[in-house]
Amino acid sequence: MNILFIGGTGNISAACVRLALSEGHDVFLLNRGKRDLAARGIRDATTLIGDINDESGTKNVLGDSTFDIVANFVAFKPTDIERDIRLFSGRCFQYFFISSASAYEKPLRHPFVTESHPLKNPFWEYSRDKIACEEACTRAYRENGFPAVIIRPSLTYETVWPVAIGGWDDFTLIDRIRRGGEIVVHGDGTSLWTVTHSEDFARGFNGLLCNTAAIGHSFHITSDEVLTWNQIYTTLAEAAGAAPKLVHIPSDFLAAINDWERGNLLGDKAHSAIFDNTKIKRFVPGFHATIPFHAGIRRTLAWFEADASRRRIIPGVNQTIDGYISAWRNAFSTLHKK
Repeated sequence: MNILFIGGTGNISAACVRLALSEGHDVFLLNRGKRDLAARGIRDATTLIGDINDESGTKNVLGDSTFDIVANFVAFKPTDIERDIRLFSGRCFQYFFISSASAYEKPLRHPFVTESHPLKNPFWEYSRDKIACEEACTRAYRENGFPAVIIRPSLTYETVWPVAIGGWDDFTLIDRIRRGGEIVVHGDGTSLWTVTHSEDFARGFNGLLCNTAAIGHSFHITSDEVLTWNQIYTTLAEAAGAAPKLVHIPSDFLAAINDWERGNLLGDKAHSAIFDNTKIKRFVPGFHATIPFHAGIRRTLAWFEADASRRRIIPGVNQTIDGYISAWRNAFSTLHKK
């Protein structure tokens, strides 16, 4: 099987690439060639140097090539899907669009989420764009037989920190915890969430490759482990070797002082969400997530600590956390003085 990954070196996609290579598939990566593949554990993939956003340039790079699978991990706008339909119609057996579980209706009317849950997110443009992308895929499948499969990851990690507030692909939060600094947890920290290691995601995703029954369907792929946000931050701190100092701040308050949190929290992580993985398990028999968070987060920490260049400290992240804590304490103090 020959597989084209658009991107292929990111937090989620690299694990899918590694698994495909280990299974003996011919793997091609279409990207700008700026990431160190060895650092992502990728060997023997063929890199096609190009920018998917340059449609004519991509046509030249692809030439007459055809693929069993095309998987786009970096499509965010419906125009990206429309471009891919032009590029890959008649050129692939299956096309995978990586959407987002944040597309599910917010606020959730039921915490147990299946793929039939409505898609609606008035709080986050990112999620609305992903919904529009899904609609473009579905329309192309229904009207022209474009072989689209929609995948909705939730908070998936390997080389990032799966937290709501405190950074992403930098080392600021771990450094802050180790220095005894306070960290922000939205709400009271008791809402339920699911984090999934990328290697677990890859086992579900790769199991759908060349599965004819999957065409036209949507799937979320997550762990079955359910944690509170307090548990997530505490487990991360324990892996870092320090006791966490949690400061709980209401999500509405955070969204009021930073519009980013309106989408990040009210449009996603402030809500309890428990994902029913029955569908992916039915299409990929034997699939289940095997990496518990307490073990997976130690892998992430080891990856960061293996190379000093990965341990970047971003002052703006600390400033944002300090600003949230200061604003909340000032508001709380003012309220209790009245």
